[in-house]
Amino acid sequence: MDVRYPVAVPAKLTRIGLISDTHNLLRPTAKLALAGVERIIHAGDICSARVLEELRKIAPVVAVRGNNDRGAWASAIPMTQTITIEAVSIHIIHDLDELEHDSQGAGFHVVVSGHSHRPRVERREGILFVNPGSAGPRRFTLPISVGILEIAGGIVDAKLYTLNQQ
Repeated sequence: MDVRYPVAVPAKLTRIGLISDTHNLLRPTAKLALAGVERIIHAGDICSARVLEELRKIAPVVAVRGNNDRGAWASAIPMTQTITIEAVSIHIIHDLDELEHDSQGAGFHVVVSGHSHRPRVERREGILFVNPGSAGPRRFTLPISVGILEIAGGIVDAKLYTLNQQ
């Protein structure tokens, strides 16, 4: 008699690259840090279509326009986007200060933003707020960084990575 017992199957892990404030500079270290992700979210201040083209060589890109994204190339990029990955609702906006106050009511699980150049991961009222910081030119003494959003079985977490200046 062949008896089979149920075995817990680990949830599939989905890795989403987070990048912001490249300001027309896509560092080799940023590309290396994002290698292997299934999708990339760029939270604005891209400053060149070339940056998006380079990121698309790594994975499909979802981007929002930042306050420094101007010109014909940027006009097709929305100011905000909301995407769903594995039942996790991710809202993307460049400047967090422009987010509607009722984000809980909108059903977002994650809000990804940029603008401040300050990397940050914070949970508030059940929402994960992530700013991957700036991957572009150094600003003041702030680190150069990117983030990775990990989704598995409806559970979402974010990690930030400081890059060297190459």
